[in-house]
Amino acid sequence: MEPTDRALQWSADTVTRPDAPHRTRRPTPMWVRSARYWMYQYKRTWRGSITTSFLFPVLYLTAIGLGVGSLIHHPVDGVRFLDFLAPGLLASTAMQIGGNDAMYPVMAAIKWLKTYFAMLATPLSVIDVLIGHLAWIALRLFVVCSIYLLIMAAFGTVHSPLALVAVPVGVLTGMAFAAPIAAFAATQVNDMGFSTIYRFVLIPLFLFSGIFFPLNQLPGWFQAVALALPLYHGVALCRGLVLGHVGVSAVVHLAYLVVLSALGLVVAARTYRRRLVT
Repeated sequence: MEPTDRALQWSADTVTRPDAPHRTRRPTPMWVRSARYWMYQYKRTWRGSITTSFLFPVLYLTAIGLGVGSLIHHPVDGVRFLDFLAPGLLASTAMQIGGNDAMYPVMAAIKWLKTYFAMLATPLSVIDVLIGHLAWIALRLFVVCSIYLLIMAAFGTVHSPLALVAVPVGVLTGMAFAAPIAAFAATQVNDMGFSTIYRFVLIPLFLFSGIFFPLNQLPGWFQAVALALPLYHGVALCRGLVLGHVGVSAVVHLAYLVVLSALGLVVAARTYRRRLVT
């Protein structure tokens, strides 16, 4: 029997035999298809994100951590100033990326490019569109936080194996901003509100969430305000993991970020549905 005939006979036996193994392909979740669009788009624009994602944190570590740190001869909260600063910059970088990716890309997908409407013309639902976009933001946060942790290690600021957990914590910190901001962006008719977020939310959080100095140096009433800020919880959790000082308070920090992310997702589902369907 010729090889071609054997192959045809084997195929026929496989199809007709009742005991032949039956292999089924699991369908791809619909939200994954939405995420793939953002991945494909990023392949064309990734060069423009190098500065904000990687270069700025390195410059902060060099200029402030090493430069200003060389003028600080006493420990800050019991550690070197550079060791104190680096984990906070990890959390703040996650906040900035999560916030940025949930502002103008959402506005563009609704108003300018109408990408969301193109997705909804397929079998994707509003939830698939939302989850896919947030999943892409989470993936990007994971990559950026992982690379930033390697940069921190090169600067000698990693002092515990628990620092590996700081990467998913950074992702969670970014999502605690991305989900609520995406919910807000879906309600906007123009981008004027985004400058308000930058000026009165992201920048003040960056300055007063314990990244550059301990909160106990602030006035008493302002300490209470700072403790309620979402970035503070990400900074405190990342710092404890990188330095190996993890206590019971880590559960509070983690719960805060999880609850804020979940609430943001619930509100975003409503604002997306209201804007894209009704």
